[in-house]
Amino acid sequence: MPSRLSRRKIASYIAEQLAKGGNQTAVIKRLAAFLIDNKRTKEVQLIIRDIEFELQNRGIILAEVTTASELTDATRKEIERLVGRYADPGRIELRQFIDPAVIGGVRIDIPGKRLDATIARRLAIFRENYKK
Repeated sequence: MPSRLSRRKIASYIAEQLAKGGNQTAVIKRLAAFLIDNKRTKEVQLIIRDIEFELQNRGIILAEVTTASELTDATRKEIERLVGRYADPGRIELRQFIDPAVIGGVRIDIPGKRLDATIARRLAIFRENYKK
C-alpha cells in the first residue's frame, strides 16, 4: 500500500515545476486532479500556503497587495523594491486586490509576513488607543 504524500512533498514538487518555468495552468490542473482523485480537496488552502513558502525558499515571492485603488507604476516599482529584499532579482509576482474598505494606503502580504500601512488599520489603532 503506497504511503500518502505529505503536503510539504506536494508543495515542493509543485514549486519546483513552477520555478522551472512549467506551464502554470497545466501544473495547477495536475495538482487539482491529484487532490480530487485522492479526496484531499479540503487541504487546498494549506497546500497553497505551503507552495508559496516553497517558492519563497527558491527566491520567488508571491506578494498580495491590497489597496483602495489601482496601483500606479511608481508605487508598483516601490513595492517591488521593498519586497525584493526577500527575492531573487526579477522573481517577484505581485497580485493586486482592490478593496475600498482599506480607504487608502497599502497592505502587502508575503508568506509569513504582513505590512499593513492602510488608513483603515491606522484608524483601528487610533480607536483602540482612544478607548483607553
